[in-house]
Amino acid sequence: MGDVFSKTGRNLAKTILPGLMGQEGIDLALANGENAAGGVGLTARCARDLLSSGISAISGGNHTFKYEEINEALDEAGSVVIRPANYPEPCPGRGFTVVEARDGARVGFGNLMGRLFMNPAMDCPFRRAESLIDEMKAAGADLTVIDFHAEATSEKMSLAHHLDGRLGALLGTHTHVQTSDAQILPGGLAYVTDVGMTGPHLSVIGMRPEEPIAAFLTGRNHRFKPSTDGAALEAVIVDFDDDGLAMGIRAIRVIGAFDIGGEP
Repeated sequence: MGDVFSKTGRNLAKTILPGLMGQEGIDLALANGENAAGGVGLTARCARDLLSSGISAISGGNHTFKYEEINEALDEAGSVVIRPANYPEPCPGRGFTVVEARDGARVGFGNLMGRLFMNPAMDCPFRRAESLIDEMKAAGADLTVIDFHAEATSEKMSLAHHLDGRLGALLGTHTHVQTSDAQILPGGLAYVTDVGMTGPHLSVIGMRPEEPIAAFLTGRNHRFKPSTDGAALEAVIVDFDDDGLAMGIRAIRVIGAFDIGGEP
């Protein structure tokens, strides 16, 4: 599930995900949650909120460490809340987890962050990806998935081709705009440039339009506020064979309608 944004995204997970998993025969749900707390960052409470919705593991990105309290959740033994594995060490938490799907498959879920137009101080995601796959398999993963949280389409596509045949799925996040290029590469890797956003789509990538417009018009900083309109869940559904290679991938978009109540 693409970047879960604010309370709107968390409510979408609660109200739509359980029924969707039954309807589609989904064995495991994974989500990027780095914007789940008010549109920027993740708190322990918001992580628990998502995990109670049927999500088995939560990945992060450039806003992972917005709230210092998340460090403790990342460091907990057996934590299923992960952060990009290519943050320079020492760093709280881990860059992958292994979770069990309903059908018994053990799924390695890793997280990486791009450097192009983002954070050049990150370790190389290409080199880190290779060791990350080895670590997930050594931990008992039957199949492997990586959330690549990156800005540039070229960086995402390049990493997908680099890992084809060694990884089950490379799923792009970060831009909050679902792309139409979901595909299976020749070696059996499922790929999409961006899974999209689960949150308020009557917005500017989740925020109320007024403040970004003002920032563009004036050239000055403005405090962005999460929108609460246009709720939609965006995700991809991936099917794997017994060897951990992808057989199919398709993007989905489910519209939700509810009053989020209280602060976003």
